[in-house]
Amino acid sequence: MTRLLSRRALLITQAFLAAASSGAWAQANPPQGNAASGKLALAKPAAAKPAAAAPVAIEWPTKPIRLLIGFPPGSVQDLSARSISEQLSKTLGQPVIVENKAGASGIIAADQVSKATDLHTFGVMNNSQLTIAKLLNPMAPYDPAVDLAPIALIGTTPMVMVVSNFAQGTTPQEWLTWLRNQGDKANYGSPGAGTPGHLGMELIKSRSGGLGVMHVPYPGNPQIITAMLGGQLQAALLPPGLAMQQVKAGKMKVIGVTSEQRSMLAPELPTLREVGIMGADMELFTALAGPASLPAAVRDKLGAAVIDALKTGDTRQRLITVGWQPAPSTAEGLRTRMRADTRNLGGIIMLRGIRADS
Repeated sequence: MTRLLSRRALLITQAFLAAASSGAWAQANPPQGNAASGKLALAKPAAAKPAAAAPVAIEWPTKPIRLLIGFPPGSVQDLSARSISEQLSKTLGQPVIVENKAGASGIIAADQVSKATDLHTFGVMNNSQLTIAKLLNPMAPYDPAVDLAPIALIGTTPMVMVVSNFAQGTTPQEWLTWLRNQGDKANYGSPGAGTPGHLGMELIKSRSGGLGVMHVPYPGNPQIITAMLGGQLQAALLPPGLAMQQVKAGKMKVIGVTSEQRSMLAPELPTLREVGIMGADMELFTALAGPASLPAAVRDKLGAAVIDALKTGDTRQRLITVGWQPAPSTAEGLRTRMRADTRNLGGIIMLRGIRADS
């Protein structure tokens, strides 16, 4: 009996030591008093940050603010950033500088933002950068869900499916039939693997009954437009602001928009549903994000400045002119959209077997 009790005591002691070393005991039995507070501060340095947040909020910003764009000048993210930069500068009292860091489907810029520590470097990003970058490329140097802090939604827009002027017929249905008949001899362009232009077209292919158009990545939408006009591409998904410039000039033809209902940005355009492609609804969004280490006080102040900017008539009109429907939203609202898009776009990735090198 004595041996049995001793063995039981030994097992209890071992279990206690294991729990303490794993942190489980500390979580279940938090220390008390001033000494406990000191131990928590040492174990979790981040716990001391809230005390420093107030002076940061008062003093910030103390130098020019950088907005990194992962695509070339003239791209939709670039245009949205420049649409709000002037008003942000007025509100915050510092210059707001837009910098283009194109490459790797926006990953280069997003990674720089995720690692920024100066409290003045942020990114204006799209769906891909903020949601499924890690799903597309497990080797991506950052994870949107872990390394980026959502700050504010700026705007939303459907994509516009356009085809080359060489498309035969007189209606969107006939142009779609022409494109389908080209099989895999036809190409479509996107700003890179995993971008909305790529994922959206792959979704359309899966819902269109035999569309075989092949993917060709380009640095950005301006280069895609040049290739479309030159005959190297037969189709693309473009934001309304870029697509309608070419359509109104008679240089491209429109199949339809990817939103479930007609868009206020181009109400004259049919939806893909109207031309017979069901289940391919998709919207592009543009949003401001920073590094996950960003103090809440800075995030909230910058987010409020974005929302205030989107309430001004001039800024709203600039966004609409370049093809964005203003959609001011708090960090929490943006986070909710990011989670939903991660699920939806992740489904497209799995359905089509898309990877960063597709």
